[in-house]
Amino acid sequence: MNVILWGANGAMGRLLAARLGGQVTGRVSIDGEDGAARTFAELPDPRADVILDFSHHTAVAGVLEAAKALHCAVVIGATGHTQAEKERIFAAAREVPVFYAGNMSLGIAVLCRLARLAAAYFPDADIEIVETHHNRKADAPSGTAHMLFQAIQAVRPEAREHCGRTGDGRREKNEIGISSLRMGAVVGIHEVHICTPSQTLTLRHEAHDRGMFADGAIEAARFVMGKAPGLYGMDGLLEV
Repeated sequence: MNVILWGANGAMGRLLAARLGGQVTGRVSIDGEDGAARTFAELPDPRADVILDFSHHTAVAGVLEAAKALHCAVVIGATGHTQAEKERIFAAAREVPVFYAGNMSLGIAVLCRLARLAAAYFPDADIEIVETHHNRKADAPSGTAHMLFQAIQAVRPEAREHCGRTGDGRREKNEIGISSLRMGAVVGIHEVHICTPSQTLTLRHEAHDRGMFADGAIEAARFVMGKAPGLYGMDGLLEV
């Protein structure tokens, strides 16, 4: 597997490089340090079966254009995309295989399935999502929290996100609350609280090491490489 790393000098880029070794055929990073190209155009010999993107959501247009130029797959691990950026991703998936997920952890993929199942079993329960990350994380709520909401929305199509509470914080019937905590060096904690008048079910996933995201991204790359154009995600990977 030949891989171009986008965001190569970030924490995830370095983890991926260490795991992939000689499979890395190109490195792109906006800082241009440690021999990385600043842009796709600066790569001396651009070739790849898949591009792994863990840069910044604003870089997605360049990532997608590179994937289309190389006719290769792309795994988008960056989070915080605007609606316009998401539309670019969806449009690109008509031309190349795109793996897009707010979290590359297999454990989170299982958590999404469990949250969807629990929401179906307790259709009238109040549901709150709480996510905790390190104090340097820029986007809130996390992409994973949105993934969890979307998983629940699959069985509660009338549900809507309510991010944070201030002032009059009374719940409305169809809302799913999402709260964000930013502190210390927490890698990532996601909790789903499903509460009825008589009981509460809490589902929790805690990341101990960023390596799990790198491992999941590599599995995603192997899964999507060589696929037909389309939009792929963690549900498809779990079915393999």
